[in-house]
Amino acid sequence: MSDVDPSTRHLIEVMGTVITIDLFRGTDADAAAAAIRRASELLHDVDRVFSTYKDSSPISRLRRGEVTLGETPPQVADVLDLCQQAKTLSGGWFDPWALPGGIDPTGYVKGWAAQRALDQFRDLDVSGAIVNAAGDIASFGGPAPDAVFRTGIVRPDDSQRLSAVVELRACLATSGEAQRGAHLYNPFTHEFTGAVASASVAGPDLGVCDALATALSVGGHDVMVLIDKVEGYEAMTIDAGGSMRATPGFPFVRD
Repeated sequence: MSDVDPSTRHLIEVMGTVITIDLFRGTDADAAAAAIRRASELLHDVDRVFSTYKDSSPISRLRRGEVTLGETPPQVADVLDLCQQAKTLSGGWFDPWALPGGIDPTGYVKGWAAQRALDQFRDLDVSGAIVNAAGDIASFGGPAPDAVFRTGIVRPDDSQRLSAVVELRACLATSGEAQRGAHLYNPFTHEFTGAVASASVAGPDLGVCDALATALSVGGHDVMVLIDKVEGYEAMTIDAGGSMRATPGFPFVRD
């Protein structure tokens, strides 16, 4: 055993991005390494099954009609069921079935995969862990016992400055068009357009946060009203002029 205090960082290139894993104040490096391997294998398997950029992936073959849902790995049906639940929660603003080209659960899968990767570390003797999937974060614990993680939400017009600092109680997903341009699809107008410059959702499950943040980015205030009614989830938006709106319980750091 060797000390891995205060933090050990691992980078995994998968799903078209780099996923960062941080473990805090652990003491068993061998157990941590084994958990990292499990998380890496899980993330690579998710990429193999769900990548829409790989022609041979089960989800790509399903989109082309080459296989039925029953002929895909079981996790495809599981994810699509979760997507249906997220669609209902969002009032239809998150709708993987409406996207051009066929069903695309990408807006749920990244968060879902990061959440499952985080689960590989829950039995470790650590004070906390963070899985960061391109800015969408799943976590438990804190940087030290009796401490909580804090993270910043960048300004949509200036990625070098922060709009807010929040307590990372579990998960946080942020969606917007500042970095990638118009890539968010409005299932009601059938256009790639967003209602706000940045949308963030905090809550206990990153897959749900990811889906709701996508919906909030496209639907704006109408979706914020819906999220305010979902137990355990809070929302915040920043419009093109920099004005901020949030549900009452959004975990801002006030000091």
